[in-house]
Amino acid sequence: MEEEEEAIGYLDKVLEDEDDSEPGTPTSPVSPFSAGEKVDAGKGLEMRKLVLSGFLASEEIYINQLEALLLPMKPLKATATTSQPVLTLQQIETIFYKIQDIYEIHKEFYDSLCPKVQQWDSNVTMGHLFQKLASQLGVYKAFVDNYKIALETAEKCSQSNNQFQKISEELKVKGPKDSKESHTSVTMEALLYKPIDRVTRSTLVLHDLLKHTPADHPDYPLLQDALRISQNFLSSINEDIDPRRTAVTTPKGETRQLVKDGFLVELSEGSRKLRHVFLFTDVLLCAKLKKAAVGKHQQYDCKWYVPLADLVFPSPEESEHCPQVHVIPDHELEDMKMKISAIKSEVQKEKANKGQSRAIERLKKKMFENEFWLLLNSPAIPFRIHNRNGKSYLFLLSSDYERSEWREAIQRLQKKDLQAFVLSSVELQVLTGSCFKLRTVHNIPVTSNKDDDESPGLYGFLHVIVHSAKGFKQSANLYCTLEVDSFGYFVSKAKTRVFRDTTEPQWNEEFEIELEGSQSLRILCYEKCYDKTKLNKDNNEIVDKIMGKGQIQLDPQAVQTKNWHMDVIEMNGIKVEFSMKFTSRDMSLKRTPSKKQTGVFGVKISVVTKRERSKVPYIVRQCIEEVEKRGIDEVGIYRISGVATDIQALKAVFDANNKDILVMLSDMDINAIAGTLKLYFRELPEPLLTDRLYPAFMEGIALSDPAAKENCMMHLLRSLPDPNLITFLFLLEHLKRVAEKEPINKMSLHNLATVFGPTLLRPSEGESKGHLTLASDIWSHDVMAQVQVLLYYLQHPPISFTELKRNTLYFSTDV
Repeated sequence: MEEEEEAIGYLDKVLEDEDDSEPGTPTSPVSPFSAGEKVDAGKGLEMRKLVLSGFLASEEIYINQLEALLLPMKPLKATATTSQPVLTLQQIETIFYKIQDIYEIHKEFYDSLCPKVQQWDSNVTMGHLFQKLASQLGVYKAFVDNYKIALETAEKCSQSNNQFQKISEELKVKGPKDSKESHTSVTMEALLYKPIDRVTRSTLVLHDLLKHTPADHPDYPLLQDALRISQNFLSSINEDIDPRRTAVTTPKGETRQLVKDGFLVELSEGSRKLRHVFLFTDVLLCAKLKKAAVGKHQQYDCKWYVPLADLVFPSPEESEHCPQVHVIPDHELEDMKMKISAIKSEVQKEKANKGQSRAIERLKKKMFENEFWLLLNSPAIPFRIHNRNGKSYLFLLSSDYERSEWREAIQRLQKKDLQAFVLSSVELQVLTGSCFKLRTVHNIPVTSNKDDDESPGLYGFLHVIVHSAKGFKQSANLYCTLEVDSFGYFVSKAKTRVFRDTTEPQWNEEFEIELEGSQSLRILCYEKCYDKTKLNKDNNEIVDKIMGKGQIQLDPQAVQTKNWHMDVIEMNGIKVEFSMKFTSRDMSLKRTPSKKQTGVFGVKISVVTKRERSKVPYIVRQCIEEVEKRGIDEVGIYRISGVATDIQALKAVFDANNKDILVMLSDMDINAIAGTLKLYFRELPEPLLTDRLYPAFMEGIALSDPAAKENCMMHLLRSLPDPNLITFLFLLEHLKRVAEKEPINKMSLHNLATVFGPTLLRPSEGESKGHLTLASDIWSHDVMAQVQVLLYYLQHPPISFTELKRNTLYFSTDV
C-alpha cells in the first residue's frame, strides 16, 4: 500500500496550511517566493505551458488506467446473467461503481485541453475546463464513499473465485502514445486507488497554474474557483481516508535524592517511546507522564526501575545480542528540519505583522508535533542498561557526550556502598509520586517550549581550529570530536585526525561547522582503540574511550566578530586549546567574484574547459577520481570538514597546474580533497547552475505536480551551457555512487544534497542582493529550495547528455 501512503502524503501537503485560508485563496506548498508576487507575463506563459504539458501527460496515463479497470467490466456483466457467473451484477456494480462516469469526465477534459496546449499562445484560455472538471467532483464523492466497500468486495470475490483473482491481479494498462512500453501490469486494488490520488494531483496543478497566472488574466478567477471547490472537496474526504494522528506530550521528576533526570528515547517492544528517566542516589527509574484528568495534578507512571547495586553496563561484545535498531533515513530527518524551519519563519512573520494569536498558536502546535517527531526519531546511539537479575533495557541517544554523562553519573554513585533491594508497591508509588515535584527538567527539549525572549541561537557557519591538548598522564592515540546542538538535540559535526602515541597532541586543524539555531559547542577527547577484538558489531557504538569532554555557550556577541577568538576548555584535568569565529548565513551566502583569468579557482568554467580542451575541468575529474578510489567508504565524506591548510595547499597546486598534483593528491587526507572540490564549486564566479536560471530553478522545484515538475526541471537542464551541464551530470553520477555506499559512509542522497545544493546554486553577489532577510528565513527558503533542486536530480533516473538534448518530452517547451 505504499502508493496509498504516498497519495495521503500528497493530500496532507495540499491541506497542511489550509485551515485558516480565505475561501478562494490559493495556498501552496512551501515555495521560495512569497504569495502575491507579480507574475512576469512571458515567463508565466512558459511556466503555465510546462505545468499543463506535464499534467496532460499524466492525464493520459490516468485515462489509460481507468480504461484498464473498465476493460473486464463488460465481459463480467455478460457472464453475470449466464448459468456460470464469475460475479453477480450487484458485486460488479459495487466494485466498478462510478468508474465509467469518471472515465467519461476525464476523456472529455483531455480531448478539450490537448489541442489548446499544442497550439499554445498568449490568447489560450483553459480555466473554464478546470472549472467544469471541479464542478463534477460529486461523482468522486460518491466513488470515495463506496471505496472501502469496493475494495472489500473485490478482496472477497478474489478469495472465492479463482477466475476473478487472475483478472484482478494482472490488469493491462496501455503505455503513453510516445512511450516505448506498450503495456504494464497493475493490480485492481492499485487501480481503484487512482481516482483518490487524482483529485489531489489536479488540486496541486491548480496551485501551480495560479502561481504563474497574472491576476488580470481571464483564467485567474475560473482557476481560483476550481481550486476552492477542489480544496473543499479534499477537506471533506481527508478525514475518511486519513484519520488525523494526535500529538503526544510528556514531562519529568526526583527523590531519595535526585541526582540527574532527563528525557531519553527508549526502544521498547520495537518502537520508540519518550521516557523521563530519573537517577536517584540508589536507583534508576524510567517513567512516563500519565494523562491527567481535568483539575488533577499530573503524575508519572513507572515503567521499570533498576537498583544501582544490580545495574551493569553490557560489554561491547555482549551488545551484539541487542535488538536491531531501525534507523530513520537521513533525508526524512532533514525534510522534517526544513518543515520546522519554514514554520519558525511563518511564526516570526505572523508576530512581525501582529498576526492573530489563533494563527500563531496553530503554527506552534504544528511545530511542536514536528519537533516531537524529530526528537523521537533522530537518536541512533545505543545506551544499554542491564539488570544483573536478567532484564536489559535499550535507550537511543543523539550524542556520545550525553551517553557518557549518564554512564559517568551512574558509575560515580556505584562507587558508594549500595545495597540491592525490591520496592513494595506502596514504596514505588511514593517514589514515582515524588518525581513530579523533584524533576529538574520540566519540558521536552523542543524550541516550541522555549520562552519568546530566549536566544534563537546562531544560524550560519562556525569556524573552529582545534589547536592542541595537554594534561594526559601517559602517551596515547588521541583525537577530538565537535558537537553542536540543533532542533533540541546535539549532533557530531567534525573529527580531528588521530595523533599517535603522545601526551601533547598538536592537531592544528580547522573545521567549518554549519549551525542551525545552535547555542552550544561541545568538545570530546577520545583515546583511539586499535584492538580489533574489542570492535563492536553495532556500527553506532563507539568503543574508543572518552578521556574528557567539555561544553561552552556560543555567545552571539562574543562569537560574531571577524577575528578569531581563542579559548581553552578544561575537562577532567585535560586542557584543549581551540579558536573559533562565526560567519552569519547571509554573509556565507555571498559568492565572491574573481578578477583573475589564470588558474582554475574563481575562473569561469567555460574558460577553464576551453583552456584545458576538456569537457569537465581537470580539478573536478581528479578530486572525484581520488574520492572514488579511497574515500567512498569514509564515514561522513563531504560532510566532515577537511583541514583548512591542506585545502589551501591543494588549491595553490591546482591553480599553478603543478606537475606534482597527482603525487600530492595520493598522499593527502581524503576529507581535504573532498573539501577542495566543494571549494572549487563555491568559488566559481557564478554558480554551476547559473545566475540566469536560478529564479527558474526556484520556481520549478516549487511546482507541486510531479509531471509538470519533471517537464520544467529537464527543460532547465537543457538550457544550461554545455560545460556546466556536462560537469553537473558528471558530478551527479559521482554523488549517486557515493550514496550507494550509505550503509558504510552514512552519506545519503539527502545528506549530499544538503552539502552540495547551496554550493551549486547559491547566486552571485549581484544576484543575491535584496533577497536576504532573517537568517532563519534564508535557511527556510533559499537554502531549502537549493537542497531540494539537487535532491530532485539525485533521485532522478540516470540523465544522459545526448538523450537530454534530443528528447523534448511530451511537448516542445519553446513558447
